[in-house]
Amino acid sequence: MTQQDGPPEPQHRTTTVEQGRFCLARCTCGWRGPARRARSQARTDAESHANST
Repeated sequence: MTQQDGPPEPQHRTTTVEQGRFCLARCTCGWRGPARRARSQARTDAESHANST
């Protein structure tokens, strides 16, 4: 059994959300990406955010 120092690191779980003609990325930490017309760009924004921490 291992002990942890302090609380565990929060995981960033991202999703993409459609809003009319736009798509944006959101994260469970409260981060929200810019509205994009291309879903692929919104997914890239989400991936970049999740990997930046």
